[in-house]
Amino acid sequence: MEGIPVNYYVALSAILFTIGALGVLIRRNALVIFMSIELMLNAANLALVAFSSANNQLDGQIFVFFIMTVAAAEVAVGLALIVAVFRTKKSIDVDQVNVLKG
Repeated sequence: MEGIPVNYYVALSAILFTIGALGVLIRRNALVIFMSIELMLNAANLALVAFSSANNQLDGQIFVFFIMTVAAAEVAVGLALIVAVFRTKKSIDVDQVNVLKG
């Protein structure tokens, strides 16, 4: 990372995080919301790797490994929930999830 300044990585990370946050807030489709959450996690990963590489330490990259592990588990559980909701409601619109209450 000697060629590209850390500021560029941080700016790209902020842009990706903003796009992900807007996707979570604006969209109603559960799959798009999960993709937006993954985009936000990857933006945080990019910032952690950029800062750890700039400081010549491996701490940020170790955190990224754990974040990727948690994200993979979150996707597995989240997609299972989406499939279960789709089987009952034939839609994955987030606004219809409150209809599942007893």
